[in-house]
Amino acid sequence: MAKRALIIVDMLNDFIDQKGALFCGDQSRAIIPFIMERLEVFRANNDLVIYLQDSHDEIDREFEKFPKHCVSGTWGNAIIPELEPTASDLVITKKRYSGFFGTRLEKILSDAGTQEVEVVGVCTSICVMDTVGGLANRDYPITVPIKGVADFDSEFHEFALKRMQQVYGAQVI
Repeated sequence: MAKRALIIVDMLNDFIDQKGALFCGDQSRAIIPFIMERLEVFRANNDLVIYLQDSHDEIDREFEKFPKHCVSGTWGNAIIPELEPTASDLVITKKRYSGFFGTRLEKILSDAGTQEVEVVGVCTSICVMDTVGGLANRDYPITVPIKGVADFDSEFHEFALKRMQQVYGAQVI
């Protein structure tokens, strides 16, 4: 049973590739090598690796707030090639910001006997922070490596790091 889990949030073409519908900027590309290193560590220890994949229908209320992005089955919805999942990794599709909303993430973590969780990916102030909040509400010890998260907005990024540490009790390192 996996005691640790790595959750990789929305490292998808629409956010990470320059041609993506909601490209998060060069800072999103800069976190790829760090996430690749963390993947190696977690896989070598047979820990749980979970990808959260923003996956929207063609018509989605979220498109009232953001441009159309990550439509299920499209290039934009795909996990970036540098972080290709292996057969032992889990991919969980989600339609909202939190990895817990309408998904099986809670059951997967519980069934695996997960005792601590590390969270990396984009966007720090949206899907990362909302997923970390869900973990905190379930009393998981959480680590958020600064080198492993990025956002569209540097002020929101800094706010989210502070909030995850001060409100959710995450270890932001």
